[in-house]
Amino acid sequence: MKIEQLIYSGGQSPTAFTITPHLIFAFGQREILENDILIKELIKNYPDAAFTGCSTSGEIMGESVSDGKVIFTAIEFEKSKIESAKVSLKDIGFNSFEAGKKLVSQFSVDGLKHVFVVSDGLKVNGTDLVKGIAEQLPGDITLTGGLAGDGPHFSKTVIIEPDGTVATESVAAIAFYGEYLQIGFGSRGGWDSFGLDRLVTRSEENVLFEIDGQPALDLYKSFLGDKAKDLPSSGLLFPLSMRDSEDRAPVVRTILGINETEKSLTFAGDIPEGSFVRLMKANTDRLINGAEEAAVVARNGKVESPEFALLVSCVGRKLVLKQIVEEEVECVSEVLGKPVMTGFYSYGEIAPFNQNALCELHNQTMTITTFRES
Repeated sequence: MKIEQLIYSGGQSPTAFTITPHLIFAFGQREILENDILIKELIKNYPDAAFTGCSTSGEIMGESVSDGKVIFTAIEFEKSKIESAKVSLKDIGFNSFEAGKKLVSQFSVDGLKHVFVVSDGLKVNGTDLVKGIAEQLPGDITLTGGLAGDGPHFSKTVIIEPDGTVATESVAAIAFYGEYLQIGFGSRGGWDSFGLDRLVTRSEENVLFEIDGQPALDLYKSFLGDKAKDLPSSGLLFPLSMRDSEDRAPVVRTILGINETEKSLTFAGDIPEGSFVRLMKANTDRLINGAEEAAVVARNGKVESPEFALLVSCVGRKLVLKQIVEEEVECVSEVLGKPVMTGFYSYGEIAPFNQNALCELHNQTMTITTFRES
């Protein structure tokens, strides 16, 4: 596996890679991805490469975190192969479950090891997307990915489709094949829940209308106090812990939008009626420790370090960690043995919480996918 990286702030033509990439990742600020010539130049220079990536709430390259840049990472595989697929959400009536099924149904399963998915971050129900993918994929195939970001703005997100097209309202995936390819993954949070369990008394998929019989938005605003005026972005600092049954580990849900008329909250994933939610807050040390734990899980006791790591961390973590945000990336790098790393800060993360667990949509986690060709 040969890997090269380039970083751009826009306005200049891209430098040529010295390798012949099969896959090019692009993570960056939405406006640069939409308006710059960078990707068009890369498409012209590397017509046989597949592309993937998305707009971000921060870009990761090595042990650094940037804003307002685009990070390109090119990979030339020596023993493995890839396939790519995309689905327009608009073409299937924004049915996220069907989008997931249709997306991975385009892949052959012979030799399939892993699927990495990127999705529009605002026009998708991440829970349903993952359920649709899981229904279509064989049970032994692992899945990770993330929802595109748009800084703290929640205005519009874009993804990079396999042919290099910058698209909104779309979902795309890369499938990885080959017996020599080793994949690892880990996902951890580090947020602390507080207060009482509260019952979700009215909801519809990822829209929450009532908690304990009270309008959800009013109750949530009472939690936030002065920060309520900055919703939905301030909601990133106070996510909800949600459990829909006694035998399942809680998952974290972050607000993507509010509706003042309906007094409702829209989340990246489902909040089922009858589930229980608790408010959460951040502790910087716990967040950084959570990132380190995710790296330990991803490495899974292996002596050999991965060659490449994809990091998807939540924008909420970045807003809390502020000037020390690079510490969570640095600790991941140390645990993994300093591989080449890229990734982005997202509106949602996709991964199993543990080995052999079901894949789910998460918020407020550091999610890591590692790659090595043996």
